[in-house]
Amino acid sequence: MNTADLGLPVDVPSTALFTDHYELTMLQAARANGTAERPCVFEVFTRRLPEGRRYGVVAGTGRVLDAVANFRFDADQLEYLRAHEVVDEDTLAWLADYRFSGDIWGYPEGEVYFPGSPVLRVEGTFAECVLLETVILSILNHDSAIAAAASRMSSAAGGRPLIEMGARRTHELAAVAASRAAWIGGFSTTSDLAAGYRYGIPTTGTSAHAFTLVHDDERAAFEAQVASMGPDTTLLVDTYDVENAVRTAVEVAGPELGAVRIDSGDLLLVAHRVRDQLDALGARNTRIVVTSDLDEYAIASLAAAPVDAYGVGTQLVVGSGHPTCSMVYKLVARARSTEPGAPLEPVAKRSVGGKASVAGRKWAARRRDAAGTAEAEVVGTGEVPDALGADLLLVPLVTKGEVVGREPMSAARDRHKAALEGLPLSATQLSRGEPVIPTEYHLDAKG
Repeated sequence: MNTADLGLPVDVPSTALFTDHYELTMLQAARANGTAERPCVFEVFTRRLPEGRRYGVVAGTGRVLDAVANFRFDADQLEYLRAHEVVDEDTLAWLADYRFSGDIWGYPEGEVYFPGSPVLRVEGTFAECVLLETVILSILNHDSAIAAAASRMSSAAGGRPLIEMGARRTHELAAVAASRAAWIGGFSTTSDLAAGYRYGIPTTGTSAHAFTLVHDDERAAFEAQVASMGPDTTLLVDTYDVENAVRTAVEVAGPELGAVRIDSGDLLLVAHRVRDQLDALGARNTRIVVTSDLDEYAIASLAAAPVDAYGVGTQLVVGSGHPTCSMVYKLVARARSTEPGAPLEPVAKRSVGGKASVAGRKWAARRRDAAGTAEAEVVGTGEVPDALGADLLLVPLVTKGEVVGREPMSAARDRHKAALEGLPLSATQLSRGEPVIPTEYHLDAKG
């Protein structure tokens, strides 16, 4: 289990330079003209889901809380900014004391979202909120993309276990975050030991083709693995000839052989042949694990195959074609002055070209039909209508600078399962389509 998720000391370095240069130049200019301390509201949302997707998945919230808690400029970082003349001395002095002291609300991790959903709301002064934009977006865009792909793959698997195996297909640190997001989205285990160490995700793994090839023959490789790990291990059977390998595997391990792994060929055809062969050899309880560039469509195509588990790597860690969620971090309200109690005024980008945003500090709720199935994502400003009849979605994550929203990762995993079960059945269809429920806006004239 992640120590950060349990509220224990966070063993990550400062995140203060995980930001863009222009965040600091905006800070300097705003401090110079007196707008830096204006109370503001920023929101994270996406204008649209990736093409063909029916829902999104919120993931990375726990990592965002770690990042906010560790967003502090140390002496070396300040010296770097000074040496490169990024900001002036007055701004450097301000950064030296930076601690986020505002509030953050958001959809709880594992929840689903739709176009316009305010998945995160950051409230505080302009100065302290604007600095968090890049690190928040980098985490949520990456982790939510992986979790959405994992969720689709999990649905396609129909309850069969999924193994995350993508560490070698992405940046070493991204691999750890991907494992975390995949587990929230429904994967059972990971091959990445760093993810297991940091987040307590169950790890698994046996051998690769290199292990077979380093031995004089396949039998010798199988004998070595079974002697070391016992007959319940998983033997890789497609290095040379699958039929011969399966026969040898059962001869070596006996009918108690745990599993065989197939990593190439026509997986549907080979899986049926291997199942028939295992049964004929008396290994009726030996499982079949398939790997080889799987995505949700390939997994779905194997639904009728005698497959017991899937290993997924490349397509998972690239979001199955959508490596980002296109989430943005926009200022939606600000006070006209820095005076205590100054009312917030809605603001929004009005440009053409599909990049306009909706002004005002927002709430969000999910309306359900009589059977309890979601029928609309309701996003509004102002007071929540008494007769709304919907479940409010945003929860407090940070209050007056203190993290209040930590929870075990298992809570996010369970939440995602429940959220998915509460959507219309068409949410799990892999065919291209629109968001499974519409987004409705209830905008107060005052924002």
